[in-house]
Amino acid sequence: MTIIGIDDTDSRDHGMCTTYLATRIATAIENTGSTVDRRLLIRLNPSVEHKTRGNAAIALHTNVDPPTAADISTRLIESFAINDDPQTSPGLVIANNADPDSVIDSVVEFCWKAIREFHTITDAVDIIEQAGYHHQEWDGGRGRIGALAAVGAWAALTEWTAEHIAYREFDRCGTSRDVDETSIFEAARDQYPVVWDTVDREEGEAVCVPSAPGPILYGIRGDDITAIKTVAAEIDSEPIERSSTFITNQGTDIHLRPGTIGSLQDGRAYRVTGTITSDPETRRGGHVFVPLAKMKVNDHTEEAVSKKNTMSADIHRSQTTPTDLDIPGQNTTSTVECVAFEPTKRFRKWVRRLRIGDVITACGEVSDGTLKLEKFAARSLVRTTKRTPICSECNRTMKSAGRNQGYRCRDCGTSSSDQAEKSLDRVLSLKWYEVPPCARRHIAQPLIRGEFDAPVEPER
Repeated sequence: MTIIGIDDTDSRDHGMCTTYLATRIATAIENTGSTVDRRLLIRLNPSVEHKTRGNAAIALHTNVDPPTAADISTRLIESFAINDDPQTSPGLVIANNADPDSVIDSVVEFCWKAIREFHTITDAVDIIEQAGYHHQEWDGGRGRIGALAAVGAWAALTEWTAEHIAYREFDRCGTSRDVDETSIFEAARDQYPVVWDTVDREEGEAVCVPSAPGPILYGIRGDDITAIKTVAAEIDSEPIERSSTFITNQGTDIHLRPGTIGSLQDGRAYRVTGTITSDPETRRGGHVFVPLAKMKVNDHTEEAVSKKNTMSADIHRSQTTPTDLDIPGQNTTSTVECVAFEPTKRFRKWVRRLRIGDVITACGEVSDGTLKLEKFAARSLVRTTKRTPICSECNRTMKSAGRNQGYRCRDCGTSSSDQAEKSLDRVLSLKWYEVPPCARRHIAQPLIRGEFDAPVEPER
């Protein structure tokens, strides 16, 4: 089998989409009489500086011969890739006579690091040439990093979801999309929860319709291919030029790694457990900050490793997942500041309800020493607070009797050596909370689709 890896053919400013280019390549391959058995959409580390919004690379698994694969891919990359953006740096990698289930270990490890850490072009080229793969570059070929990671993804990863993408007529790119949102909301309701993040009901937003000036009309994500195609078929819209269904690592939380406060690095995403040390603070712009301090993590506070996989049989796989990569260097700060940014909307209300002493597991990317919250689980909640005692005789609040002398009622003479406890009415429960669909990263797992180690409060 031949594996074609492609990346970095689009632009933040000028649009295009690597999935669209890959779909054109797949169609051209099929027109030769060959088959494309699988189309993979691989989300890589969302912290990478040069990424476009979703940081996706593509792999096509096909029986076409490698020279034909190279000819078709090169012609279409040169025809459709953005070439007037200095940030766009396309790359092509072709693995010939390769079994997607058993590519060499160095490529598997490269994929894992591309999802959770960083690579240089030199890293990619060294492994490509050691493996004997064909590769091409345009404008520096930084895209060879993502392309090689996509080549190794099927052997590296164990959990998959799917996305069906509809593309508009290409000459309409850059114009307003004509999609009937009522039909989207109705179709999304009928197939939820196996189809997720299609809409944000509370914000009234059709999340599946992008705003970027590229060729995507809409993308429907879920755990079942039949269901996502059903949703797509029920959407009323402008003409669809072509469509494609990808198997993907979206919605899996594969970017998260277990972490400990005091050893977190920028540009990585973690699950960390700690104690809230001061009340949440809403700052300019509506962003909510709360500090989380290092604590001893017990086994029962870690997120369950096992997750329910409701995939269709044609995209379900089971392989051994490698252990987390070693993290060189450490940040010894014993507290990390967590933030829920304004675009996370109603998620901030849950963050604002945290109190000093609460224990939570926080998930998100670390940037400039701050953990950007994607979800959190309340593990232990403070249920009482100390208050000045009330006189049992006159029901008035006692006064301090002096330093270390307790409290005394000045009218009745009654006294108390300690403060009284008052029960708190907590809105939060011991469960998982998440950002809404309108703010969710492509790679982050919606609570509705996984088996977590506590009850969940899904957003829809």
